[in-house]
Order: sequence, then C-alpha cells, then structure tokens
Amino acid sequence: MFRPRPRRTSLRAALVLALACAGAPAVGEGKPPAEEARPELALMGTIPIYWGEAGDFSETLDSASHAHWARAVLERQYRLVPMDWLGAENLAESRFLLMAQPRALSAEENVALDNWVRAGGRLLLFADPMMTGESRFPIGDRRRPHDVVLLSPILSHWGLQLQYDAEQTEGVAIVDIGEAEVPVNLSGALVVLDGHRECVIDGAALVARCAIGAGHVLVLADAAVLDFDGPHAGAVSSLSALTGQLFRPAQPNAGNRTTGSARRSESQGIAPVSADRVDHVDLGGSG
Repeated sequence: MFRPRPRRTSLRAALVLALACAGAPAVGEGKPPAEEARPELALMGTIPIYWGEAGDFSETLDSASHAHWARAVLERQYRLVPMDWLGAENLAESRFLLMAQPRALSAEENVALDNWVRAGGRLLLFADPMMTGESRFPIGDRRRPHDVVLLSPILSHWGLQLQYDAEQTEGVAIVDIGEAEVPVNLSGALVVLDGHRECVIDGAALVARCAIGAGHVLVLADAAVLDFDGPHAGAVSSLSALTGQLFRPAQPNAGNRTTGSARRSESQGIAPVSADRVDHVDLGGSG
C-alpha cells in the first residue's frame, strides 16, 4: 500500500539535485524575480503540468522537451509545488491546490483533502469523465493521463455527482461559465445530490462552485482546457481566469460576471445554494 510521504514529495527534491549536478538550470531559475511574492500553488494530477510528458529520467532533466504549456502560464502568478500524495502534513503547507484529472484517492487522502478544504483550503478540480486530449503514451501506460476520473467518494461527500452523456458529439466547443469561455470536449455534467446545499451548478452544468466549511472548491467537469497538445483557443485565458477567480485575495466587487443560474459572492464567487435552484440534467450514464 502506498503510504503518505512527509511534507513535499521526495521526487521533486531528487530531480532538482539531478538538474544541478547535470549543469542544467534548476527548477525555479529563469522565473520572475519576485518569486517569493507569488503565492504557492500545489499541483496534483495525471495531466503532467509540472514535469511534462517525460518518457524517462533523462527526458525529465531536459525541461524543454515535452513541456506542458500550462506550466509557464501558471508560473506567471504562482510558485508551483508538485505533489504525488495528499496527506495532512503536506496539504497544511499550502492554501491553494489545483488537481488536474487526479488518480483515485485513497481513504486517507479523501479524509485529508476534505479536512484541508473545510479548514479554509481552496481547490480547483478538473474532473473529466472522458478525456479526449492526445498523449504520447498508449492506453495502459502509467505515464498516460487517466482517461476517466475516479472521484466519486469525495464528490458525493460534497453533495455532487458527475454524470456523462455517451450520446454527445465529439469535438471542441466553447462554453460560457461566467468568468471565462472554456474549451470543452465530451464534457461531463455536475448535479447536486438531494439534501445538499454546499454547491451551485453553473455553465450548462459544466461547473460547480462549492462552499465547504471555511474553504471553497471549484469543479470543472472537463479537462480539455488542459490538453497537452493545446492550447485550444481560449484555453490560456480560461486557465488564468479560473485560477484568478478562486486563488486571488478576497476583494469586494471583484468584477466577476454573473449568469442567470447562480449568484456569486463578492469575494470569491462561491456561495452555498439550495438544491431547488440547481440546474439538474438527466443524462444516460454516471461518471
């Protein structure tokens, strides 16, 4: 059984040391000078935003090879910290977390993530029921992003269900979710479970904004915005808008656009809502 690792993942430290020994620029060099002024953003998921699609250790050392475009976009505003395990100790060191098509979480990780959010953590979650992005690795390869997200326990705990319509037409489309126009492809749909009031559904059921304890969660039922072979039209601005809306310091009258299906709070655009105000959809399968 895979056990939690203390504090930061040891893989990151090993790679930074290897880069230094190889004479390559260490992780963090070449970034804007005001690095300490940028907030820290933890990353976890099977979409390789931080390391890129490296096939082996030597490719990982060559940071320019198989790099993911989203890393450079995120590093304009945040200091990125990759994680491969969600434990109470390493989550405690971060306030912001981006999960991009994560693997199935263990029971310990589900508990740690839930506790962290309820204590004030802010999570941006890309949960795609049918990934369409290209990968250099074949199906079954552990380095390939997961084609189907498996997050039912934590989503249901927060009052959400991810559904999928197998009859929808494949192809990139643009969906207006309020603060951004997001490229999607074979997306899922989010619904609020009976008896729950934590989340509001918006953007044609593509997005859920949830107030969980003292924390906030924004769930997007698609990950095409993070396709490795992108960016698709609008992906860069969408990613910047999503992270900015959730991770920026609280500001009154922040200027988020409001759609008819939801009202957002002034500080972060996330507020609890009663189940009878949710845009429910009836789809053929479950995510």
